[in-house]
Amino acid sequence: MSAFGGYSGQAYSPAGDKGRFVLPPAFRKAVKDSSANNKILCLAAHDRFDCLVGFGLSRTEKLHQQLDREEERAIRLQQDDFDREVRAQQLFGFEQLPFDDSGRFVMPDHLRDLGKIDAGLYFQGAGDFFFVWNPEELGRMDAAWKGAQATCAKLVAEANVKAAQKGSGKKGGAK
Repeated sequence: MSAFGGYSGQAYSPAGDKGRFVLPPAFRKAVKDSSANNKILCLAAHDRFDCLVGFGLSRTEKLHQQLDREEERAIRLQQDDFDREVRAQQLFGFEQLPFDDSGRFVMPDHLRDLGKIDAGLYFQGAGDFFFVWNPEELGRMDAAWKGAQATCAKLVAEANVKAAQKGSGKKGGAK
């Protein structure tokens, strides 16, 4: 088994039938490596952006450490508005979704709604986690996201060409 090295790269996956999506191969391998070789994808709503974040089970320990650091900082800076319970539910409110060998998983409706997910998913690596975007929502972000926006547009266009070719092949080949 290889060691988890973080999430990097980009990929696009169109929506499948029956509410299924596919975790792309590079992300699938990283999630599996990060989940002690289990096929478990963790997904949660991002706390600031209209997207989701994904990661493997190993991130749980880092989330505990993050919560402790945030609480210590709030105490040190005398920030009375920090609420450990609220922040804990934000960090640990993720869903654990099984996926098959092909990376197929079913996304619950509430996550689709929170991420404004529609016809496909754009995956953007971010080290300890990865972003999962509806391409239209990513397109609404500011210039800080221009690299991801350009890559997403290219990948969506490529997927549309493949789908059109596949569709025309079916029409012409079947009788």
